[in-house]
Amino acid sequence: MKTAKQMLVILMVALFAVAGVASGALAAKTIKLHHLNKDDPFDNPTGAMATVFKSLVEAGTNGSVMVQTFPSGQLGKDGDVVQQVKAGVIESGIHSVGGFASTYPLIGVIDVPFAFPNIAKTYEVFDGPFGAKLAGDIEQKTGMHVLGFGDSGGFFHLTNSKRPIHTPADMKGVKIRTMGLDTHKAIISAMGGQPAAISWSEVYTALQTGVADGQMNPVPIIAFAKFQEVQKYLTLSGHIFAPYVWVMNQDFWNSLTDSEKDVVAAAAKSAIVAGRGMGRVIEASDRGLAELSKNMEVNTLTAAEKAEFKRVAVPAVKQLIVEKFGPEGEEMMNAFIEATSN
Repeated sequence: MKTAKQMLVILMVALFAVAGVASGALAAKTIKLHHLNKDDPFDNPTGAMATVFKSLVEAGTNGSVMVQTFPSGQLGKDGDVVQQVKAGVIESGIHSVGGFASTYPLIGVIDVPFAFPNIAKTYEVFDGPFGAKLAGDIEQKTGMHVLGFGDSGGFFHLTNSKRPIHTPADMKGVKIRTMGLDTHKAIISAMGGQPAAISWSEVYTALQTGVADGQMNPVPIIAFAKFQEVQKYLTLSGHIFAPYVWVMNQDFWNSLTDSEKDVVAAAAKSAIVAGRGMGRVIEASDRGLAELSKNMEVNTLTAAEKAEFKRVAVPAVKQLIVEKFGPEGEEMMNAFIEATSN
């Protein structure tokens, strides 16, 4: 039987152990991470990105950095959350170009239509010298640290409820929902349609009620938004690629140790690869194009049809970028075009 003194020693050891655990928990740095979709790695690209990032960061730092995810835009509109990241209210966000443009308008220079020959080229461009150049400019102008550029689901395609789209003439009188970006509006106008800027939360209802006739998004987004329920025609146009922009509050980034920075940066790169993979898997699976084809008439633009759309759309968008962003925008746009062409 233990003496009272022995019991006291055991109790003190236990209390010190609990205090040590509590102290370690309190000392952990927490990344509050915003993203736009469900927190499910098998449902959508940002779900995959957030889940992989959380796992790799927490394991790689041995718990000194924890990740708390805020999916489905819980913290507010995407553009407003960018400001939260910038101000340090939260630590990080994976943002659409539409949301990010409110803080960094120059992101519109990547909207030159039909710039990419294939989806693999998008990885090369945004992971390569152009991506580094764009990230550096974002960091200089916004004061936020760029973790990378993710995949929102692949190339943007057109859906509508009026008719199959093969030529710019087919777009006449078709009202297409876009993000609020001037470049996106210019693309639709140049291709013969009528752009309508409608917030994401209202798109399904707008399509259902006829406020808009169509919209443009990648196949995975069209599928998980269930637009096949309110759209008849899908045209695989592949006219633009709009990456996610993943940023972190600069002060928080600076607060990390060198080893923590290495883990966070590597985790973000791996998470972006996972998001890209999930986008391609959804496209190819029975949750993607196969599912949409059950309820929609699907057509792919031929090379000649795509060339005609490119002929009318590219000059208009280039002109807008030069007029809106001046020499700086033209230089960044030319760097983008060069990167996509090499």
